Amino acid sequence: MRLDCFRRPNSAALAFLVGGAVWFVIGTFYGLFSAIHLVAPEFFNNIPWLVFGRTRPVHTNTVIYGFISGTLIGCGTYYVPALLRTKLWSEPLGWAAFVLWNLAVLSGPVGFSFAFSQGREYAEYIWLMDLAIVLAVLAMLLNAIMTILHRKIDTLYISVWYFVGTFLWTAGSYPIGNVMWHPATGAESGLLDSILLWFYGHNLVGLILTPLSVGTAFYVIPYITSTPIYSYTLSLIGFWTLVVFYSHIGAHHILQAPIPNGLKAVSVVDSLAMMIPVFTVLANLWLTARGRGGALLRHPAGRFVLAGTVWYLLTCIQGPLQSIPALQKVTHFNNWTIGHSHIAVLGFSGYIALGGLWLVLPQLTRRRVYSGKLVLAQFWLVTFGLVGFFVVLTIAGLIQGQGWYNGEVVVRVLPEIHPYMILRLALGLSIISGALIGLYNLVMTLRRGVPFDPELEQEDYFT
Repeated sequence: MRLDCFRRPNSAALAFLVGGAVWFVIGTFYGLFSAIHLVAPEFFNNIPWLVFGRTRPVHTNTVIYGFISGTLIGCGTYYVPALLRTKLWSEPLGWAAFVLWNLAVLSGPVGFSFAFSQGREYAEYIWLMDLAIVLAVLAMLLNAIMTILHRKIDTLYISVWYFVGTFLWTAGSYPIGNVMWHPATGAESGLLDSILLWFYGHNLVGLILTPLSVGTAFYVIPYITSTPIYSYTLSLIGFWTLVVFYSHIGAHHILQAPIPNGLKAVSVVDSLAMMIPVFTVLANLWLTARGRGGALLRHPAGRFVLAGTVWYLLTCIQGPLQSIPALQKVTHFNNWTIGHSHIAVLGFSGYIALGGLWLVLPQLTRRRVYSGKLVLAQFWLVTFGLVGFFVVLTIAGLIQGQGWYNGEVVVRVLPEIHPYMILRLALGLSIISGALIGLYNLVMTLRRGVPFDPELEQEDYFT
């Protein structure tokens, strides 16, 4: 392979997009393995690398870091230079970030399956892979900053703010949450470890997935509707209140633990205050599309992003409310929380990642998407599966929560939720089908997509 291919414009962005589609398939298949365990615990008996305690972290990390983060990074690596009317400062540096990031993601299926894990929620990667992620983050941050310094326009559009902010915040929060000063264990001792873990565990969603998703939404919606952003002031309010409020809310996951009461109070108050950046962002996006909603719904990429904003609204109504201690007595530590995490990660961030993929892919390859019908099929398959997930897991969680709250033991509740676990398994097949269709459509776009000029044919991205 000639080294020139690593200098080709937009090649690093395309690599992230392709990697994201591949990880979507792998991550959802590991989710299937985990769902099978919840229906038939002995199905994979005597296969150590397929036990629930190993497949579940592979599923979560591969979907979060590989599919969603990878796809959104690919989108940003393209749209930041495009918005600044310049080239990415260094394609080789972008490739270095791609290799380091995806090496860490690969260590999930390869490492976790054979017990190479730090055993901490959303922070399972071993120290060397933590180092790879931090180096990738620093490489992307440097690349973005240098691209900004070489820009040909004065204005910094809000999507650029969110993209750079993601890596700036992650460079600070990731080493702390993953306790990188203890390479042997990746953990502190006692209760302090839980505090540090959930400082990071929630910031993974709030300071990585959320800014990447919102930045992509601010690129996709104005582009499709051909309208300027409704309010630049609102966009800055949403940006700064996100980092001010979100960075403190992780402790609401451990309100039942003997952590300081002040930390509990801050986490609950800031959880409720998160409605400010959420509603500000959503109002700005929806008002930008005012009168042009039909264009969004007709456009396959716009449909994904618009649905992602609806999931964002639902997530950020449910999330702050379930941080209230009185409600947590019923909703915490059960399938209610699992349902919430699915609509937050796959619903909000995942839908926007897919929308960004189907808008950016033809722009950077200058080829029409192979099949708009397959994009539509992916949308409805993922939507059917996710809506079903949310309903089924919410019901199962309430059954568990009410039973435990009234003194019932765990084992006696299991038969009551077993039918819902079967439904969850069946619904997961719909999401897997959507992932497979998306990967096929992407590959066929690269191989057989019709060449076109996106600057002249904005309305005809899909065959």
